[in-house]
Amino acid sequence: MTALGIGYYSMNAAPVLSDESNSYHGDTAWGTDVDEAIETAAAEDKPVLVYFWTTWCTYCEEYNTNAYTDPGVLDRLEEFVLLAVNLDDGSESAKQLQTEYNANYPPQHVAITPGGEILVEINGYAEPDAFATYLDDARAEWERR
Repeated sequence: MTALGIGYYSMNAAPVLSDESNSYHGDTAWGTDVDEAIETAAAEDKPVLVYFWTTWCTYCEEYNTNAYTDPGVLDRLEEFVLLAVNLDDGSESAKQLQTEYNANYPPQHVAITPGGEILVEINGYAEPDAFATYLDDARAEWERR
């Protein structure tokens, strides 16, 4: 019974900040519309960073408090179109991306081209410095294309 109570609490304790078109994580605003993110990335000639998350994910909260508030990470995130996909959303677009990029458990990040090609995958939590390095790697791969 205690385990069920803890599970219920952890799934419902994390604040969900969002509006119609954005989900807010740390000091970042992430788009939630897949098609819009892809169109924006193509128009701005940028890669897309897809963030697979849930409200009950404790490591997602670590990203919120550590990585998405880190000045070095924030500078690098400006080089991407940001797309947050809540794995508990249940929408067709969320399910499609989850399947396409094998996002089975949060947190996961996938840097992709507007055409959907994978640049870099980040599975699990990465400290801000490591996360920044992943973003640098994704940008370098983007530049090679």
